[in-house]
Amino acid sequence: MSTGPTHAMSGLLAWAAVTALADNHPIGQLTPQSWAVGAVLATGAALLPDLDHPSSTIARAFGPVSQGVSGAVSTISSAVYRATRTRRDSKREGGHRALTHTLVFALSAALGTTAVVQQSQKWALPALVFVFAGLAVRGIMNDWCPKRDALLITVVSAAVTAVCLAWIDQTPASAAACGVAVGIGCVAHYLGDAITEQGCPILWPIPLAGKTWYPIAPPKIMRMQTGGKVEMTVVGPLITILSVWLSAAALQNAGTLPFLGGFDLLPL
Repeated sequence: MSTGPTHAMSGLLAWAAVTALADNHPIGQLTPQSWAVGAVLATGAALLPDLDHPSSTIARAFGPVSQGVSGAVSTISSAVYRATRTRRDSKREGGHRALTHTLVFALSAALGTTAVVQQSQKWALPALVFVFAGLAVRGIMNDWCPKRDALLITVVSAAVTAVCLAWIDQTPASAAACGVAVGIGCVAHYLGDAITEQGCPILWPIPLAGKTWYPIAPPKIMRMQTGGKVEMTVVGPLITILSVWLSAAALQNAGTLPFLGGFDLLPL
């Protein structure tokens, strides 16, 4: 997998790119409030698939609580892998890069998010923003105060949630946009994993080359080592720069950056 910061920023980049470029689609015409909530959800969702690995960075985001959830997710993911693998799939243990690393999971997460936000903006949305803000912070601040990081992440997540809720109290967030943001974040994670050496079984359960868990990946020459020089010096910084630029472009489209005047951040 890519490192936490790269995954997190890729989620923000994907959300910013979709909303900035989709001028003639409702997702490109969100209120600033919906866009900001979507940005938090997409950034956090870009870490969500790694909950299938109890030793992953985000498994300890909220201490024993997230570690317990991660253990359960890993068990389920491993069981699904064993039940659906073919003879050509590897006989491996553990649930990492299995169920939560598929488009089936991304779609389920998107639909589930939309459904719960539609049911309640008062309790479901704050809970989702809190959790995904925590995942985002854990991913971005990968080595931040490891002895007390769960407490600090909880405090920062609560603060981000409070700010978001105070803002969307004026204009409710779009439930559909929240779901799309989570789906986009998951897909961004898959693409990040796909360009690493191991690939990612995005298209499960569609059989490819006799494998239901076929690892989608570009040619080996185009893959990178997780945490290697290419990721840390080229891919990571590039994703960060593009994230900031396209986020500013999306917010400009929403009319929240009047100080830019007539300067167009996204001339098309």
